[in-house]
Amino acid sequence: MTQTPFLSTDDVRDRFSKAMSAMYQTEVPQYGTLLELVESVNQETLRQQPELYRRLEAQGELARLSVERHGAIRVGTADELSMLRRLFAVMGMYPVGYYDLSEAGVPVHSTAFRPIDDDALARNPFRVFTSLLRLELIESETLRQRSEEILVKRDIFTPGARELIERHETQGGLTSKEVDQFVKEALETFRWHQDATVDLDTYHALHDEHRLIADVVCFRGPHINHLTPRTLDIDEVQRRMPGMGMNPKAVIEGPPHRKCPILLRQTSFKALEESIRFAGNAEGTHTARFGEIEQRGMALTPKGRALYDQLLSEGRKQTAGLGNEAHQAVMEEVFTALPDNDEAMRLEGLAYFHYHLTVAGQAAKGNASDDLEVLIEQGLVEAQPITYEDFLPVSAAGIFQSNLGGGQNEAYAGNANRDAFEEALGAQVTDELSLYAEREQASKASVLASVEGDTVRV
Repeated sequence: MTQTPFLSTDDVRDRFSKAMSAMYQTEVPQYGTLLELVESVNQETLRQQPELYRRLEAQGELARLSVERHGAIRVGTADELSMLRRLFAVMGMYPVGYYDLSEAGVPVHSTAFRPIDDDALARNPFRVFTSLLRLELIESETLRQRSEEILVKRDIFTPGARELIERHETQGGLTSKEVDQFVKEALETFRWHQDATVDLDTYHALHDEHRLIADVVCFRGPHINHLTPRTLDIDEVQRRMPGMGMNPKAVIEGPPHRKCPILLRQTSFKALEESIRFAGNAEGTHTARFGEIEQRGMALTPKGRALYDQLLSEGRKQTAGLGNEAHQAVMEEVFTALPDNDEAMRLEGLAYFHYHLTVAGQAAKGNASDDLEVLIEQGLVEAQPITYEDFLPVSAAGIFQSNLGGGQNEAYAGNANRDAFEEALGAQVTDELSLYAEREQASKASVLASVEGDTVRV
């Protein structure tokens, strides 16, 4: 008897991310407008920059560009976070990085669930930035206890989702039919609920403590609060948003515009005010969901990241209160201390690169130098920047604050607690920099093995 094959986790992730995007377009029509804008800007950028087109094609990034998304959710308890880890594992997504947002006055800490290996990222690099509410940071003991009482009563997962997660773990995968059911059940965790689980007075009390606390505690589940397409020119998207009926946040978060983009730049349209029915039949509004856009650049090494953090800190001090155009001008000036060309970034050890044989290098196999720099000079090997797949805590906090209605908070609390987060998660988070370093080293070893005539791939 032939056994029904299981779908790969990449296929599960692809089906779920597309279903999530379709659901969010229905819930937030403006998100569909955002997708159209980003697609238009991306196509124009590729036509205007043939070298960028060639590089993205060589790196296999063109195919993933149109499907690339990241989402964000916030949960309230360790049990919710731990079960989410198991849910995302069905999709081949694992916790990468620890982010402390308390430093910017946001009472959460976070990780990003995402695929890890190159093939999975090329198939569909769906990521979900997942934050855990830190009840211990709520100053009011009464509100803290009330929040715990509310959260312990809810279950954000359907019985069907729980059953299919366990089935995946037990049998080592899911069939195509089971995956369709899993996607349907899992979507319910991320769906918007117009009915709050608390009365209006409780909502206002939590809201006054912090808007994010009300968002996490007062609903049946951690509704997806944004989905984010990837653009190749975030400055142009920012300029065009008002003309498309969207109200962009004041400034683009992250590094400034550069010829050689680094890390992650993000902006968004402001969160929507939505009607809510509260327990006791009271009506009110809640603001949480928005549309975000990101532009990804190269991943920085620890040396490069230290310089970036230093420059970002200097730039933020100088740009407080400035509009986007002035903000970007100041940041560009500050960031002149970071080289703006690929080769300088590589030679100074500031960014990670993927090495591969050129056409000439393929022809020279077994008859070439074993010195990587010589091979590059001879045009036999090319080094391409590795795309940054992760997030930036200051930028994430900036997006949160902008869309929660708060201003900039410069009073950094410094309440990082990775151990507590990993205990709640039920697993260790992977260090993102180690993934880039391993990928770079593997590509070097593969290239050198190839030119020496060794068919073993690393």
